[in-house]
Amino acid sequence: MTFMSDVTAPAPTRTSRTSRSRIPTGAWAVVLAACTGQFLVVLDVSVVNVALPSMRADLGLSHSALQWVVNAYSIAFAGFMLLGGRAADIYGRKRMFLVGLGVFTAASLAGGLAQEGWQLLAARGAQGLGAAVLAPATLTILTAAVPEGPARTKAIATWMAVGAGGGAAGGLIGGVLTDALSWRWVLLINVPVGALVLVAAALWITEGRAGDRRRIDLLGAVLVTAGLAAVAYGIVQTEAVGWTAAATLVPLLAGVVLLAAFVLVEARTAIPLIPLRVFGVRAVSSANVSMFLMGSATFSMWYFMTVYAQNVLGYSPLQAGLALMPTSAAVIIGSKAAPRIMARTGAKSLAVAGVLITAAGFGWQSTMGVDGSYLTAIMFPGILMMAGAGLASTPLASLATSGAAAGDAGLVSGLVNTSRTMGGALGLAVLSTVAAARTAGSADPAEVTAGYASAFRTACGVLLVGVLVMLAWLPNHRTPRVRQEQAAKVKAQERV
Repeated sequence: MTFMSDVTAPAPTRTSRTSRSRIPTGAWAVVLAACTGQFLVVLDVSVVNVALPSMRADLGLSHSALQWVVNAYSIAFAGFMLLGGRAADIYGRKRMFLVGLGVFTAASLAGGLAQEGWQLLAARGAQGLGAAVLAPATLTILTAAVPEGPARTKAIATWMAVGAGGGAAGGLIGGVLTDALSWRWVLLINVPVGALVLVAAALWITEGRAGDRRRIDLLGAVLVTAGLAAVAYGIVQTEAVGWTAAATLVPLLAGVVLLAAFVLVEARTAIPLIPLRVFGVRAVSSANVSMFLMGSATFSMWYFMTVYAQNVLGYSPLQAGLALMPTSAAVIIGSKAAPRIMARTGAKSLAVAGVLITAAGFGWQSTMGVDGSYLTAIMFPGILMMAGAGLASTPLASLATSGAAAGDAGLVSGLVNTSRTMGGALGLAVLSTVAAARTAGSADPAEVTAGYASAFRTACGVLLVGVLVMLAWLPNHRTPRVRQEQAAKVKAQERV
């Protein structure tokens, strides 16, 4: 009957199309809850950055412990993210949304009340675990609540924009809270918001699952997370004891053994967390390696820019947050422009160009000085770094998912995010070690700045290696087919 109506009655067709493009009124509460959950998850990756100097002063954290405030969250988040998505399908999306948000909110409270450094780090790790369960459930809940078609596309676009806004607003929100209240409120603010969303989700979200009751690969998730954490810890230890000390070698070797055990488990288990067969596809493996390398540089940028602005240039937390707003806007603009540019240049060409732009920004940033001006020491280099990252991320994700089988698209999409976040966590550990080696324990602003500059030069080199990897390995999926499909869509719209 719908088909006949579309053919014979123009007026109802227009009404039907309009209604399909609108998110149903009853679904808006679900969309709001899902988007708020996603906002909190992304926000907590960046909101703590401007509060790091205050945390260090209040809790007496060492330089190496300070980076673990960031890495404890990132490693737990990335390591358990794929497991979280699988759990939502098996045990129910609403249930896992509530569990993830509950753990995240409780961990935020614990972190905000921490009296010792280890308590804060443990809370950040628990936050990351809650986020890993929560984040995949937000999108599946949203897509289940909104019918397929233009309305769902609009809802997903809202979800993506809210996520991008969380990352962009982290510095500003963290600066306002730290200046007006204290660093504790960058974590405590999650508690009332999380409690409200928990109540709303319990009332308005309906349960749903994929109907699959098979077991989940908990062992694989624990092995990969523990392995990467051990490697990161070993790298951090080199700051104090060097590369040949037992305190460095033991965690490094343990991490390698755990990661090798993870590969063995994934190869033998019936339902692996990451089916190793997906890496046999050139587009998937090359795009993930490229995303890992890019993430290892770009993720650490926020950390170093924040501590440079406050520890060297003397910015307050609020001023540091405001100073990085153009950088945050640049990554959003780059991401929004990427699909249109990619249609003309192809995914591989745009990915390479984006990383080259990012490398140019890192090279510029490595010229930073003790008396650097805002425009040349923060704003313009930051815009280059993040605009390039925004341009490169979309084509890399597109190449990875286009090379996957239809049934693996969701898995590969999650894998791309995991590669970027894990790359960022390990990259921060390595680059912090590089900076510390150059500084050699000195608190002199000139030496501290030289250490940060060394980290940016090293990151620039990593990005250039990434460009070579992409040129040699990424498939050139520049598809006339994509252009033909777009042209067909334009012609169809013109006929309508």
